[in-house]
Amino acid sequence: MQGRAMAKTAKSKKASTKSGSKAIAPARQSKGTVGIVGLGIMGGAFARLLKKAGWRVVGYDLSAARRLAAKDRGIKILRNATEVAKQAPVVLTSLPSPKALESVVNEIASAKLPPITLIELSTFALADKHKAERRMRKAKHTMLDVPVSGTGAQAARGDAVFYACGDKATIKKLMPMFGDFGRAAFDVGAFGNGSKMKYVANLMVAIHNIASAEAMVLGMKAGLPPQAILELVSAGAGQSRIFDLRGPMMVKNDYDTVTATLDVFDKDLRLIGDFIRTARAPTPLFDATRPIYDKALKAGLGAKDVAAVCTVLEKMARLKRDKTPKPPKAGPAGQA
Repeated sequence: MQGRAMAKTAKSKKASTKSGSKAIAPARQSKGTVGIVGLGIMGGAFARLLKKAGWRVVGYDLSAARRLAAKDRGIKILRNATEVAKQAPVVLTSLPSPKALESVVNEIASAKLPPITLIELSTFALADKHKAERRMRKAKHTMLDVPVSGTGAQAARGDAVFYACGDKATIKKLMPMFGDFGRAAFDVGAFGNGSKMKYVANLMVAIHNIASAEAMVLGMKAGLPPQAILELVSAGAGQSRIFDLRGPMMVKNDYDTVTATLDVFDKDLRLIGDFIRTARAPTPLFDATRPIYDKALKAGLGAKDVAAVCTVLEKMARLKRDKTPKPPKAGPAGQA
């Protein structure tokens, strides 16, 4: 990889014709080639950002629609994961299931290619990650476990955070690249620590999501306008990123613009539960959230955004919404 180097032209900025025409701006040199297998919401966003940052991006996805969408954004689409690994010394995987990871890893490992680095971005069980890492290592490749903290919307605007773990030298070398498609990246040590950190972060997300809905329903039940609840909580000490992200959906009572579906998050909840049992740690707040998520799934809300848990609490509260909520009025600043 070429890091963040930019091509320089031999001409100075003063170069221009006597007629007053402007000098041609220096062309940006490609930073190198990076591959992406899995061009869904997250992988597609990362591909676009890397392309924008000056990388040549090659990729593959089983979905023809996703391949076409990526191609329209300037991504070079190849025939399979092996072809991606042939052209890119660094390959990112953003996949829907452990079976998909196993398939991609077996395909690349069996191809007898020169050593590559595989950056696994998905959230899976530790056992699945370790199994894939052993397979790649046996084939002389390096694999990093780099789960992503952030929603699809955050990924699209470059606001994702990466929990990188594995070979320290490789992580250090790749830090500039992580900066090209995310907000921050952290080296959290030995392989698997990234997934552990993701489980911890997702535990917080699970709790904050229910807490956000609980606060919204309490306020509405007490007669406060939903928009006022959103704005005033966000302005005060009770603010959280999850409340700011999902509160607007709760205000509108519209959960079709998805940041993460309840079906997908249910998979994450199960991973967190398994991790908790292994760690033997008390998690009373997380335990209290699980029945609410289960009720949302049983209500047929699996394809909706996880913020739809608000409807479950509204039903429990026997709350009927006011159709015409009034916005809050700004007043003089006071002490919280």
